[in-house]
Amino acid sequence: MVIKERTIPLVLLILEALCRRLPLNYPKYQQIIEELGRRRAGYQGVVALDYYLRLLPIDKYLILHDLNLPDGDYNCQIDTLLLTPEFVFIIEVKNMAGKLIFDTDNEQFIQINNGQEKGYQYPIAQAERHQEYLKKLMSEHKFPQVPVDYLVVISNNYASYVITGKNTHKVKPRVCKADVFNSKMKYFETLYSDQLLIAKDLRKLSRLLIKMNTIPTNYILNKYGIKKEDIKTGVFGPCCNHAPLIRKKQKWFCTSCGQFLKDAHIDALKDYFLLIESNITNKQFQEFCHLKSDDIAKRLLRSLNLNNSGKNKGRVYFPKTFPL
Repeated sequence: MVIKERTIPLVLLILEALCRRLPLNYPKYQQIIEELGRRRAGYQGVVALDYYLRLLPIDKYLILHDLNLPDGDYNCQIDTLLLTPEFVFIIEVKNMAGKLIFDTDNEQFIQINNGQEKGYQYPIAQAERHQEYLKKLMSEHKFPQVPVDYLVVISNNYASYVITGKNTHKVKPRVCKADVFNSKMKYFETLYSDQLLIAKDLRKLSRLLIKMNTIPTNYILNKYGIKKEDIKTGVFGPCCNHAPLIRKKQKWFCTSCGQFLKDAHIDALKDYFLLIESNITNKQFQEFCHLKSDDIAKRLLRSLNLNNSGKNKGRVYFPKTFPL
């Protein structure tokens, strides 16, 4: 049963928003573009794995996609998490072409593609950090001590991989291509057969993880040294990405291409929630969208059917679900 549906990953949405709202001459702009490309490829990879995930018994597995769990100043991002009565299971997906080398001696991950060699973060170390995070989290919340394991799935059909070094025995069972994913799961079902979590535990753990799931804005901004004042404000035009649009005849007008747009402020509000704060006041919306009137800001916010709390100038608006 899918508990948290797969949507476009929040990290990917944040990076896209940054590419729109940072100056092109921002010192780390190219690094952000490169990470955005990797994240897009990764998203395509996890979507490809969904074909095999649907074959899992729906009465046995609880599935949560794209979890972003706070870890101090860092973000524990898990592509897919499986919960069962017997074990908790982390799935990390790599959608990469060419030959992939897991060097267990030096804990290195190397890609050789089109004659070029490039190193990446070691997926095993990443998965093990997530493993320890979940073990600690479950212990803190008094859950039974259930095994937490992981699998690194290579989703690119045309990629090949090798595992080298003296510690292949530990890594080999925890790496596979997507087309053998389901047979790998049968291996782990055999490995962990004791039922340790009852249905009540699984529901409680699911609720906890969804409650903890947060937009990893601060993590991304800190990673690239971005200050909120670096982020360009205003309503942008989707036609030519001109900014800022101006309010004219109860619509948004692009002075570059002459187009009138009715709802361009919605994308600006999405960017605000991704990059600034997860809620917004009328005054903040007015300033971010360069509106001259607080009455216009109030009317536009109220038309969007957002959740809200507080009264008068203290009222804040926040999305019912995210992304909008």
